[in-house]
Amino acid sequence: MKRRFVFAVILCVLALAGCRRKQDSGSIRVVLDWTPNTNHTGLYVALEKGYFAGEGLQVEIMQPPEDGALLLLAAGNAEYAVDFQESMGPAIGRDRDALPVTAVAAIINHNTSGIMSLAKAGILRPRDLAGKRYATWETPLVTGIIRTIVEGDGGDFQAVQMIPNAATDAFSALSTDVDAIWIYYAWDGIAAEIRGTAINYLDLGKVNPIFDFYTPVLVTNTAYAAAKPDEVKAFLRAVSRGYEFAIERPAEAADILLKYAPELDATLVRRSQEYLAGQYRGDAGRWGEIDGKRWGTFYRWMFEQGLLEKDISTRGFTNEYLP
Repeated sequence: MKRRFVFAVILCVLALAGCRRKQDSGSIRVVLDWTPNTNHTGLYVALEKGYFAGEGLQVEIMQPPEDGALLLLAAGNAEYAVDFQESMGPAIGRDRDALPVTAVAAIINHNTSGIMSLAKAGILRPRDLAGKRYATWETPLVTGIIRTIVEGDGGDFQAVQMIPNAATDAFSALSTDVDAIWIYYAWDGIAAEIRGTAINYLDLGKVNPIFDFYTPVLVTNTAYAAAKPDEVKAFLRAVSRGYEFAIERPAEAADILLKYAPELDATLVRRSQEYLAGQYRGDAGRWGEIDGKRWGTFYRWMFEQGLLEKDISTRGFTNEYLP
């Protein structure tokens, strides 16, 4: 579930394009953002239950190279990718070489990521991060968010020790190198519950509504969508059925994910699936719907913080293909 902040690099695009393989006739390629996990369950359900086949679609779910999902998508090496609103912003908000990608569905309706710390660290609210070691991905976005929530709570951001995050396991990092780390609650938060580890958790979307952004989202190549709108609608009908199945029948959905990714911890997958059953659609009228006001509020903040070259608060997403 570990997020990465993606900046498109032209040399990387060329390298990936050089590795492009010929797409099979009728085949649709979906690139994940990370290894398979419960964010992706609806895709695997749609594959397993024949929802894609029922729409006449042949779908392949692929794992990405490091930070490569959007680059593969933009280069035409995939039709869809799982990514994040926060990393899409710099990719589509440049004056030159903006990536031709658009979010077409919110996988989770509200931001379920936030800052986790061990209870003994005493980080009960954002200002308590002052004087503590925070595991950062060393990006302007992360710095901007942490500064905003700490200072918004009356704290001293300059007193936060920003430690480069090289952790592959949040709990090991919290036990040794850092006091707080950014996680997805559906994975590491649920893991803490299973382990019986006492934690404090700062829910970013509740700390400040600006940070109730969409993470993750399902993204498509805009040229592909413009050329094949009916195929995009058929794909999203199948995916929507997959996530609705996961909402209504999380235990069965968990078993399907485990069939495709047997290396995952079964207990964690099942508990995570139960949690996300109430989060995928949330309070939206339908699975996948993106609230334009909430989407725009976050991008406007990014622009005001100097994290985007231009204001793209009305760009980067569409609901037009959703069933």
